Amino acid sequence: MGYISGLQEYLDEKYHLSIFDEALASGQPWKLHINSHRIIKARIVENPTYDLKISVDGSGDEVLSKTDVKLLYPEDLSEAVTTLLKPDKKVRELGLEPIISPGKRYHVKNKSLFPLMKEKEVLFFTLLEGEIIRGIVADFSRYEITVNLKGGLPVTILRHSIYDLRDKKGRCYLKSFQDTHRDWEKSPLFISSTPEE
Repeated sequence: MGYISGLQEYLDEKYHLSIFDEALASGQPWKLHINSHRIIKARIVENPTYDLKISVDGSGDEVLSKTDVKLLYPEDLSEAVTTLLKPDKKVRELGLEPIISPGKRYHVKNKSLFPLMKEKEVLFFTLLEGEIIRGIVADFSRYEITVNLKGGLPVTILRHSIYDLRDKKGRCYLKSFQDTHRDWEKSPLFISSTPEE
């Protein structure tokens, strides 16, 4: 047994936060990547628990389920971000659907994410529809992971849209793999609860 130094304090401060609240407060347009490869420019109008009320340029208000959103970022970063998002054609061809049941999703443990964030590891997130996001974890909360792409461009991934997560060496950080391999125990942040004598 043991624990990750600083993780609980981080979760106490950040775990409840939502990028949708930030987007709502900004009043600015954001780019939302939606299931079925749809990309829209919209302002967040309301942020209820399970849905989003958005205002789409040219077509008025729309209600969107949060499980339909894969990733988002401020619209003014759109041109730069678009060039950095790459597709994994093999994953795209799988035709994967959104996973509504939380128990069936591809989870990433907080105790895996926190050391990777602190150590500024370059990571590759692959989403269910094949998008690859390469960058360094900047922040995470219960439902989201914000990744800084090349040049420090922030993109927020919804955790329900993740298919795979690997480092530059191809090491997997999904819960299914890490429950056995427990890479967090190799981090300098890991503290054994029974100090060696």
